Amino acid sequence: MNTRISNILKYNPTIPNQDSLESFVRINLPFSCDCINGEFLGHVFNYQLSYQDTYPSIAETRYANLTTADWIQRFNSYDRYRLPDDANINVTVNCSCGDGSISKDYGLFVTYPLRPGETLDSISSAANLSSDLIRSFNPDVNFSQGSGLIYIPGRDENVVKLASAFTEPGLSGGAIAGITVGVVVVVLFLAGCLYTGVNRNKNAETNPVLLQNPQVQLSPAQGITIDKSVEFSYEELSIATYEFSLANKIGQGGSGAVYYAELRGEKAAIKKMDMQASRQFLAELKVLTRTHHLNLVRLIGYCTKEWDSLFLVYEYMENGNLSQHLHGLGRDPLPWSTRFQIALDLARGLEYIHEHIVPIHIHCDIKSTNILIDKNFHGKVADFGVTRLTDVGSRSRLGGTFGYMPPEYVQYGDVSSKVDVYAFGVVLYELISAKKAIIRPNDSDDEPKGLVALFDEVLSQADPNDDLVKMIDPRLGDNYPLDLVHEMAQLAKACTRDDPKQRPSMRSIVVALMTLLSSTEE
Repeated sequence: MNTRISNILKYNPTIPNQDSLESFVRINLPFSCDCINGEFLGHVFNYQLSYQDTYPSIAETRYANLTTADWIQRFNSYDRYRLPDDANINVTVNCSCGDGSISKDYGLFVTYPLRPGETLDSISSAANLSSDLIRSFNPDVNFSQGSGLIYIPGRDENVVKLASAFTEPGLSGGAIAGITVGVVVVVLFLAGCLYTGVNRNKNAETNPVLLQNPQVQLSPAQGITIDKSVEFSYEELSIATYEFSLANKIGQGGSGAVYYAELRGEKAAIKKMDMQASRQFLAELKVLTRTHHLNLVRLIGYCTKEWDSLFLVYEYMENGNLSQHLHGLGRDPLPWSTRFQIALDLARGLEYIHEHIVPIHIHCDIKSTNILIDKNFHGKVADFGVTRLTDVGSRSRLGGTFGYMPPEYVQYGDVSSKVDVYAFGVVLYELISAKKAIIRPNDSDDEPKGLVALFDEVLSQADPNDDLVKMIDPRLGDNYPLDLVHEMAQLAKACTRDDPKQRPSMRSIVVALMTLLSSTEE
């Protein structure tokens, strides 16, 4: 839908500056109320699918319960739980043009989703309208059910004139509604993420409402809120971990130990950090409270109430980290399809922090131990302790892990998104070979060798397949498509080029992996 900014401002008089919007505020978005297929009144929005969208998630989260999964399904041919990435679908929202038999004073209606806890009285009070008037336009609605749509009447001088002009003796209310279709404007309460500081000149043709944050939720009292990190007490964390007992310890990293816990009915992982790690603590807290993506580990909360320690509370990942599956003992080998999916998950998570938030985030420590695996064997990026919020071309003190760091970062401290791209390429090699980024031979006289150098030797051959087979994790047996492995290895080689300018972007990598996936499925 292409709505002029001036028209949006007309229905949002409290917006102080049309060139910028605060994040997470509710705005009124006007749209036309049309007669759809001669059957009902509504408006069809065009929505571009995002990763792991389903019809229920689109209806409940992207469109704030202004429609339903069944209603979306009716106007689209895709299966509701298997939607193609980046496809466009029709999202139909019902509307009302009024009823002349009830009142000729109202031709503007708000399509409003009922929320739990709301009543007819609370809605009429907020709208400054009588309960009888609102009920008269919604005769079949149960206002206490906490769900469903209602239509709240409003006044607009031009709309009222149009509605009055079409009101002639002898016409029924239904006929009046049909005649006024196409000329009456309906205001839609549309909840979503708004980029702070939108430049109107730069985005003049772009819908200012960006519905892409799966963490946005509605609250009966406050309208729109976002999941925020919970501040836990030290006592609560201590009880949940049995005083941080060894039995609950599930990991140890450079910045602290990790403990399993069950907090408020949810499984969690608690990272206990020394005060000396305050820089990493603040970096993770800052990143994970402002970024929300299915392929980034979710931060539940934090605690700063203990005098000598800091605590971060994350969602619990049932299947540990990628390194444990590739290099550890006592685990079944990951099948090739799972390895490919994890590669795609990692690429999508990195694409998000590189290209969909401002300023861009550069992780700076991508490695297999920082890729966590959930119960469905999907990958999520974790450990943002050395993440940089920076512009391309800046320089930074060294952070990260040898074997994953590119030459320009090691030698000069040059920071760009291509630092993460290089590390991603190393992880691709790990997924193929199950070898570590730095291979230390049993003979102490031999020099350690990087995984990148080993694959470079193989892939530089005219026909590398024979030697490439020798590099593939032997635990896979013959259960892998060699052509696909070869293509992934070539992608990893492109990611690990010495010149950062020659490395692809994460967006290009996601497209490449999706293309490979499509060809495999076909």
